Amino acid sequence: MLISLALRIQPKDVITLVGGGGKTTLMFRLAGELIAAGRHVVTTMTTHLFVGQMALAPAWLELNTEDILSDRLPQALAEHGHVLLASGTVVCHPRVEQDRMAGLAPDLVDRVAAHPAVDAVIVEGDGARRLPFKAPAAHEPVIPKTATVVIPVVGLDVLGRPLTAEYVHRPHLVAELTAAALGDPVTPAMLAAVLAHPNGGAKNVPQATRLIPFLNKVEDATTLDAARAIARLLLAHPRVDSVLIGAAQGAEPVQEVWGRVGVVVLAAGQASRYGALKQVLPWHAGVPLVAHVADQALACPDVARVVVTVGARAEQVRSAMTTVFQEEGAEETGGTEGVKGLANSGILSLLGGRLRIVTVSDWAEGQSRSVQAGLKMVLGPDPVLGPDPLTPFPTREGGIKLPSPVRGGAGGEVSAVLFLLADQPGVTPELLSALIQRHRETLAPVVAPRHQGQRGNPVLFDRATFPEFADLHGDIGARPIIQAHRDEIAWVDWPTPEIVQDIDTVVDYRRTGSYT
Repeated sequence: MLISLALRIQPKDVITLVGGGGKTTLMFRLAGELIAAGRHVVTTMTTHLFVGQMALAPAWLELNTEDILSDRLPQALAEHGHVLLASGTVVCHPRVEQDRMAGLAPDLVDRVAAHPAVDAVIVEGDGARRLPFKAPAAHEPVIPKTATVVIPVVGLDVLGRPLTAEYVHRPHLVAELTAAALGDPVTPAMLAAVLAHPNGGAKNVPQATRLIPFLNKVEDATTLDAARAIARLLLAHPRVDSVLIGAAQGAEPVQEVWGRVGVVVLAAGQASRYGALKQVLPWHAGVPLVAHVADQALACPDVARVVVTVGARAEQVRSAMTTVFQEEGAEETGGTEGVKGLANSGILSLLGGRLRIVTVSDWAEGQSRSVQAGLKMVLGPDPVLGPDPLTPFPTREGGIKLPSPVRGGAGGEVSAVLFLLADQPGVTPELLSALIQRHRETLAPVVAPRHQGQRGNPVLFDRATFPEFADLHGDIGARPIIQAHRDEIAWVDWPTPEIVQDIDTVVDYRRTGSYT
C-alpha cells in the first residue's frame, strides 16, 4: 500500500515527521508518491538536515529572500514537482561528522503551506542522530501550527536492544516516560507508551491534528507480530488516529493500517415475514437472538464499540438486551436533535459505553433509517472507546463475554464500520476479525465476505464512504453504496455458508437447530 493512501492525504496537507528510525526515507518516499499523483510538494525541516541528504530531492532552494517564495519556488515546482527548502545556513557540530543545513522557522513553513503553488508540505520536526528510537528533549519537536498530520516514527529493529545511547536517542528520557531502567531491553509496550505519550510522540501536536504513528522496518513475521501488538496498544490511546505498519524502503511501504472499527447491529425491523419479534427469540443457552449477535461482536478484540438499533417494540428488544448484559454506569438520554434517522431517540449505554442501544423513532421508514442512526451513534456524539488491550475479556456464566473497562477521555477517529443483521446468528468473532484484517491490508471502501461466489453479510464500510450514508432512503439499507463501489470491493472468501444464511421464517429458525 502507498504511504499517501495509508495516511489518507488530502490537498494542502502539512505532514510533520518526528521520532527516529527512518524519517528522511519516509519523507522522500511520500514526496515521490505525491509527485507521481501530480501534486506539487515541498519538503523541509524545522531543525536540521544533513547536507548530503539534500541530494535526494530533485531541486532545492535557500529560502532567504522574499522573491524565492514569490517567484522561484513556483517555477521550481512547475519544473520538478518537488522542491526542498532550507534556510541556507550551514550548521557545524563537533559531535557530528557531516555538516547540516538549518531548516525553516515554523511560521515560515505556515507561509509556504499557504502558497497557491504548493499542494503539500512534508516537514521533519526533530532529529534522532540516525537512531531508531527516541524521546524528545525540552526544545523539540518543532511542529508548525498548520500541521494536519503528525507521524511519530520508530524503527522496530530497536526491539530487544538495551535502552542505551548506542540504540536510543536520549534513553534517559525514554526511561522517565516509561518507568524503565537504563539498560532494560526495549519492548513493544515501551515503544507504544512513548509514541502516544503527551511528552513523547504526541508532544506539541495541535489538538485538531491527526496523530498517526508509523512502525517502520517491519521485514519479517516476528517483527510484524510485534508491530500488531504495538498497534493494538496505541489504539487504546484516544489521541491516536490510526497506526501504519510497514517498511519505508520496501516495495510496499505500508503493509497494514490499524484503526478503530465500530459495529452496528440492525435490530429495528418488525420481522413481518417471520410473524413475530424474531430479535428476542431464544438462541444458545436461551440468550435472545439480538443479544447473541451483539455478543459475537463484543467478543471480537478488534471492535471498539457495538451499537444496536431498535425500533419495532423497542422496549421488548431493549429489555432482552439489558437482562443479558451487565449494566455498568447505564445512562439514558433522549431528544438527540439534528441527526437524520436519530431524532427524538433514546440512547442506552451499557458495559461502560462499549455497547449502546439506540431507539430509532422513524424505523418504519425503512432500514436506511436504522443504518444512518447506527452509524451516527458509532461516530458520536460520545467518544468511540476501545477496551483496555492489557485486560482479557472475562466470561460470565451463560457464555456472554463481557468487555474489560474502557478508558475515558476523547475518542479517536473511526476507520470503518461493520453492519450486522440481528437475524444472522452464524456470524463469529473470527469472521469479523477476517473482514477487519482485510480492511487493514487494503483500506478498500467496502469489504465483504462471499461463499461460493455469493456475497454475504456482514459488510464493512471504510470511513471514506460515510458521507454517502446521508443519501440512503427506503428499505434497502446500504446496498446503493455497495453497488457504487462494486469494482473496489475487497473480498474475504469464507468456507462455510453462515454468511449467506439468516432467519426469515419459522422454518429457518428450526432448521438451525440452535434454538431452545
